[in-house]
This record gives sequence, C-alpha cells and structure tokens, in this order.
Amino acid sequence: MARLLRWGVQNKGKILAGVGFGVGGIWLLGGRQMNLGYEDGPMRAPDWTHNPLPSRENQLNALRGTGEFDVLVIGGGATGCGVALDATTRGLSTALVEKYDFSSGTSSRSTKLIHGGVRYLQNAIMKLDKEQYDLVKEALHERANLLQIAPHLSGPLPIMLPVYTWWQVPYFWVGIKAYDLVAGSQCVKSSFVLSKKNALEKFPMLKRDKLKAAIVYYDGQHNDARMNLAIGLTAAKQGACIANHTEVLKLLKKTDETTGKEKICGATVRDNITGQTFDVRAKCVINATGPFTDSIRSMDDAEQKKICQPSAGVHIILPGYYSPDAMGLLDPATSDGRVIFFLPWEGLTIAGTTDSPTSVTHHPAPREEDIQFILKEIKNYLSPDVHVRRGDVQAAWSGIRPLVTDPNSKNTQSISRNHVVNVSDTGLVTIAGGKWTTYRSMAIDAMDAAVKHCGLNPKNGSRTDGMRLDGGYEWTPNHYITLAQDYGLETDVAKHLSQTYGDQAGQVAKMAKVTGKRWPVVGQRLVDDFSYIEAEVKYAIYEYACTAVDVLARRTRLSFLNVDAAEQALPTILNIMQRELGWSKQRVAQEKKDALDLLYFEMGKKAKESVVNKGITLSPIEMEKYKHRFNIADRDRKGFITRVDLQKLLQDMNEGLDDDTLTDMLNEVDLNKNGKVELDEFIELMNNVKEGHVSGNRLATLLKIGEQQQKSKTPVTVDRSGGGL
Repeated sequence: MARLLRWGVQNKGKILAGVGFGVGGIWLLGGRQMNLGYEDGPMRAPDWTHNPLPSRENQLNALRGTGEFDVLVIGGGATGCGVALDATTRGLSTALVEKYDFSSGTSSRSTKLIHGGVRYLQNAIMKLDKEQYDLVKEALHERANLLQIAPHLSGPLPIMLPVYTWWQVPYFWVGIKAYDLVAGSQCVKSSFVLSKKNALEKFPMLKRDKLKAAIVYYDGQHNDARMNLAIGLTAAKQGACIANHTEVLKLLKKTDETTGKEKICGATVRDNITGQTFDVRAKCVINATGPFTDSIRSMDDAEQKKICQPSAGVHIILPGYYSPDAMGLLDPATSDGRVIFFLPWEGLTIAGTTDSPTSVTHHPAPREEDIQFILKEIKNYLSPDVHVRRGDVQAAWSGIRPLVTDPNSKNTQSISRNHVVNVSDTGLVTIAGGKWTTYRSMAIDAMDAAVKHCGLNPKNGSRTDGMRLDGGYEWTPNHYITLAQDYGLETDVAKHLSQTYGDQAGQVAKMAKVTGKRWPVVGQRLVDDFSYIEAEVKYAIYEYACTAVDVLARRTRLSFLNVDAAEQALPTILNIMQRELGWSKQRVAQEKKDALDLLYFEMGKKAKESVVNKGITLSPIEMEKYKHRFNIADRDRKGFITRVDLQKLLQDMNEGLDDDTLTDMLNEVDLNKNGKVELDEFIELMNNVKEGHVSGNRLATLLKIGEQQQKSKTPVTVDRSGGGL
C-alpha cells in the first residue's frame, strides 16, 4: 500500500489517466463485496470436528511409533501448519515438529493485518507487469479465504488514509478503487472518500490542521497466534501428528537404491520437555522454518549459500483511547520513507512497523530507537491535544521478517517478491519468504513440489481453499450471547471466549470456576483489566501449551498487550499449570524465570528501563511540590511510605483497598524491593511521570487525589486505572 501511495508524490502527471481507469473500475465493480463466511448462518460441522484432539503424549508416541510418514514438516508457524493441513487433507500421513511453540516466532509478531498486497498494483498497471498483477490477485484471494475460514478470529477493518494535499485526493482514490476492482467479488467492502468533517467524526484523534479529506479502504485483521494455532489444531483433528517443543537435531539420509544418491529420509528430534531423543522417518521432509530456513538447509548441506536476509519489524501497544474502536490509520510516507499502521486491536491500539536489518535469533527484542521512531511518527498524525507519551507504551515487540533470495533464479542476490520453493539434491523441500496472508498458497506450492519430487501418492489435490478451521463452523456474531446466558459469564468475557475459540468456547466455559457472586456466575479473571479467565489456562494445556510462556504469549495474548498485566497474571498461571501438570518447585521457578525474561527482554520492559533511568530533571520548585505530596502519606516524616501509611490515608479519604492491592501499588514503585517506597523512589517516579515515561501509576494517582482532597475537603473516588498525570 505504502509504495503505491508514495509513488503518487513523484508522479502527479499520471493522475488524469488513473482517474479514467478508476472511474471505469468503479462502474465494473458495481459495489460488490464478499460474503464474510458467517452471513448465511452457522454451517453444519463435518465429522472431523467431533474428533477428540490427541494429547501431546499420544502425538509423541505416534511420532516414535510410526514406521514412516509420507511428510515430515519442520516448523510450526503459519506456513508449517498450513503445509501440515494441506498434506493431511490430501490423504498423506503427516507429521510436524516445532522447536518451541506453535506460532512462537514471526507468525505471532505481525501487524495483525490480512492484506491484499496492493503495493505491487502500481507496477502491475503502469508497467503492464503480469507477475506483479498475479501476486496481487493471489493475495486478494487468500485475504478473502482467511476472512471466511475463521470468522471468529478475523474480520474486516476499515483503514483511513488522511490526505493533506488536494491533488493527492483523486490519485489516492483511484489507486484504492483499483484495489477494489482487482479484488472483484472478493472485495471486502467498497472504499470511500470522507470530507474533513466526516473524517474527524470517524477519527476524532486525527490532526485537523491542513487536512483536506480522507480515504477509507478495507483489509482484514486477525488474532495471528490464535489463527496459527487453529490451523495446526485443524490439521491434528484430521489426522496430522503435530508436536511442539520438539527440536530437529539432524536430518537423516539414506542411499537411493535406484540412483545411488543420498536422499533425506527423516530427522532425529528431541522432545525438549522430557529430553527424550528419537528418529522420525518420512518420505519427504519440508523445511518451513521462516527466519531459520538456512539453519535447516545447512543440516542438509553445510556448503549451501544462505538465502534468508532477515529484517526486524517493531510494534508497540498503546491504550485504546489512541484510536477509534473500529478504524485504523495508515501513514504511507514517514520521515524516512517507512510505513506506519495505527490500528485498533484487542481493545487497545497497535502501532508499527519498522524495517531494519537484523540477525536471526529466537528471542528478538525491540530497540528503544525504533519505539521512539514510531511514537514520533504517530505524533505527526494525531491532534495536539493527544499527548503521545513513552509511558503509554504497554508492550513492544520485534518480529523477524524472513526475506529471501531465490536460489532457482539467475539473479540469486535479488530479494524475491514472492515466496520461494526449493528442492535440494537430497530432496529437502524448502518453502520460504511470502507473508502471513498467503500462507495457504505457499503450503500448496510446497506440497505440489513434494508430490513431484518425493514420490508421494496423494488421494486428491489440495482441499484447503474455503475449508473452515476448527471453531468456525457453528460460530455466528451472536454466539457470545448464548455463552453469557448459558453459563452466566460477563458480556466482555463471553465475547472474548467466542472470538477466540469460536464454537469451542463452551468447552472453556465448562471449565470455569464458580465465582460465588450473584454475577458473573462463573469466570474468574486472570487479571482485572482483561477478559482472560483462569479456565483458559487449563484449556491451553489441552491445546498443547507446555510452558507459562506458551500461555502468556500465544494461548492468551497478555504479554503482547500489557507486560505489567502479564506479570500480574503469572503467579495464577503458574499455580494452575503446576497443579495440572504436576510441576516440581524447581520447574515452577524455571518457568517463572523464563516468563519474566520474555517480558523483560522481548516484550519491551528492558527498552523502557533505558529511558526511565536517565536521571532527575525536575526543577527545585517541582521537587518541593512532590516532597509535599509524598508527605501526605508519610505523616511521621520517616522518609518512606508503607502499606500502613496508605491505609491511614485511605481511611481519611473514606476509601478502602485490600492489602494485596496496596502491596501491588508499593511494589510498582519499590525499586530496591524492601517493602516500602522511599522518598527518592517517589521522586524518580514523578520525574518519569512528568517526562511521559510512566503513565497511570496507582500510587502517584492516589497521592495526587489525596493532596487535592486535603485542599478541597471534597471526597473523590480512587480509581485503579489512574490517569490525568
């Protein structure tokens, strides 16, 4: 999208020709839009949906006990799970192994968009480039397919392009209408132009100065990790043997009796949970490991040239008040030519992405300079009265995009615009490149190559086009109402369960604990601010979650949404998993460390520390102001505040909070973890609040309200969420 839009800045003279094309396209399009999959009501679920999901132990036993599979897939991301689903529905015996968890890599760290690839449309039209036109057509078809096969996990998202120069309005309008035209009957919804007034009504946070108009187009949005898992579970229910936390140690080879050449015949793997090592034999091995493509290729042939050129993309999560509930924003030309999306997601706001060279790692971390770049760019599009603060960043992460060169091409140095399928001399099939939206077509191409080169005999061709994923058959947008009524769930919890598990949400609700309250009847939350409930942890184990990180990052999305909330939920998650899986104290301690490391290194806590710990910049007057505020609670002038001090303050305010909440409030500020907040710790907190590095701190809010009440003698409600600092 961005490449097309930036092109207009340098090609104003071509607008008139484009207008003619666009007008003709609108006439041909005739307002058509696709069926979103649920509009005709629930579908009859096929027999395979009633198959029980095999336990992980049973899956591992099948891996060990099967003499030879037709296909062994390495990699449990979107493409790998897509290959497994394609293979098993062709009637081939299929295995899949993943070193970490399903969707633990790039597939869970995307922009959450299901997009059609409009970036290639300008070249396709202006240069009559059929290859790029075919790329767009393929991506638009796959966008429509993703929106239809899992309607509970995906949906249309309008994205606004604000226009600040009059001449750009017709050009951008024509380009986006051409996008609708190429989609044809698979157009999500027709794009449209908004006046300045209407644009501000739809997106009131938008900067109004010099705004001329806005254009709104539609793409799709999804919960990427859940979508990935749904693909894998669908494959498992249809007979695929899939195992996460199962690492490939080496590839197995044998001599072909006909040709006398070495051929790959499987892999030696290790169950990283138990440490057990065993061989998995297969007629064909498919490498679908994304950024780690070259590590598997080097197991086949250490002399092979690397084809992956990894690029890091950073995203941040901001509070929901930064964007409307159902409208995204696109900045197609940032200060350095990159692209920024600004989108509502899971009740919050996601902003990104960056694009910079990186090394391949299993634990990518967001850089503070990239976070600051995103914040700086979104300031340019938001109203001046929206104060963009570093402290509003609730989580940040980096994903590695696996750009690849094509070893089959004459120009092996050029980045491929499409995905690449390569079959080595020993028969290793590698599928690499591409993007989330086209995972299914990538899987088809990989399997077609496997059938051709590995002597496979499928019962049929690919059947995944239009195949609903597990959870999607009997789901409708009103499904959550039945959940709320049948189980006594809070409305937001019922919506969350319905939109996460689809028609399987009732299985989660059945596991939910009774609250003992009149309402909700069941559904104890993991953390107050989010709709995740404790029963989801138990259900996550059924869905092959093996670690606390699996639950925090991929079965729920807490670590991606708010690192503090994730840390708050961690003890409950550990307790449930210890009880269900029989963990030892040592295992619990290791799981806690791994989860805290994820939040610190990969989800933005470390990056934030580099900003927060830059020294005090308060003026002498401000220092005195905050010392006075501190003394509202420290009445004995002892130099620190304890839980008892806060209880006394709350009594004076005619308020009350439980001991656990007060302890949590202190712990958020207690840097040296001695159970109390000292004056210098409070001063550092207020310095970071002033600088915008910290927002919504509960202790700072409580003392501010206490100070105001002391002045006015008017009762003021203490709100946990804070704000206004």
